Amino acid sequence: MGRTRTATAPRTPRARAPPSVGILDIAFHRASLVTPRGETKPDRDRMRAELKVVRSSATVGRHLRLEARRFSHPELTEFERSLVEGAFGRGTFDRSLTRLRRAEERIRGLAREATRETHRTSGPDDLGDLVRRFYGRLSSFVREIDPDIERLRAIGQFLDQRPHLDPAAPTLVVAGFPNVGKSSLVARLSSARPKVADYPFTTLSIAVGHADLGFDRLQVVDTPGVLGRAKRSNPAESEARRTVEGAATIVLFVLDPTDRSGHTLEEQETLLARWTAEFPGLPIVAVETKCDVARSPSARRKVSATTGEGIPELWAELRKLVRPKGGLPPVEEATVEPPPAEALNDDGDDSAGRPRSRMSRRRSSRSGPDR
Repeated sequence: MGRTRTATAPRTPRARAPPSVGILDIAFHRASLVTPRGETKPDRDRMRAELKVVRSSATVGRHLRLEARRFSHPELTEFERSLVEGAFGRGTFDRSLTRLRRAEERIRGLAREATRETHRTSGPDDLGDLVRRFYGRLSSFVREIDPDIERLRAIGQFLDQRPHLDPAAPTLVVAGFPNVGKSSLVARLSSARPKVADYPFTTLSIAVGHADLGFDRLQVVDTPGVLGRAKRSNPAESEARRTVEGAATIVLFVLDPTDRSGHTLEEQETLLARWTAEFPGLPIVAVETKCDVARSPSARRKVSATTGEGIPELWAELRKLVRPKGGLPPVEEATVEPPPAEALNDDGDDSAGRPRSRMSRRRSSRSGPDR
């Protein structure tokens, strides 16, 4: 006769403990390991209480500084701040960081007060009560900033998932409606390997590749698709717009003349016209992609990320827009080419996996060892 199985209730996920629990556990454990030295027992009792106060407060302060250090070494760029404000709300980051720093200052003051009190208190019971009162107030201070610690950790994770942009380097931002071929074009123009698929919103956050300009490195940014809805954008669309506003040296606006993106060419042209009016000082290069499938009668440049048609001409136009004042000799310009899609990540890449120009590879092959 077989055994009958009894139904078991599904396990509910265990709630994650707030940050204060881990911080305080470490602080109190370290404080419990103090080994005071003194000639008499009253001296050792007083020193033990003082060391518990000092060590527990110092441990908590160190952890709070570590939580904030992510945002001060190095400090956030203006572009990173704009991304954080778009995702978490204006002022949220600064408020949480300020509350953390104030809590650390309050804990230092509390520790100084408790340390002075140990010199005015005698007897192991009274000293024990003093330490317990200090532990209670210390715990309340840390628990008060639990939401701020969690928010800063979420902001740190958010930024870790986004590439760092060098504010001093020229930046090409590729933008447009979803599924118009932006990611394929970014892969043609740079070392980036964005996800490419035949469904909208394949790109959910910005991705960065690099291309060698000879005189500088060009940052090529792939952005999520923007539907062009006025004042009604999702987080991915907002991130794309903030990238255009805060990071772009040039915008490459991609239009799809085919019916594969699910959006008409007129809808795309409306967004292009609006952005041209909203960003009058920003060079916006409009290009129609997928010219191997369909072509519109417009005079805009036609390219194909699949066949490579029009890519060299597009690259030459982009180089002119980011050329430094004074320009470069023609021979230098002729030796630098856009990285072809099939040649990316080959043996010509540098140590960071970024393509180098043929001229830089010739220089490295001619140069001998450092003297």
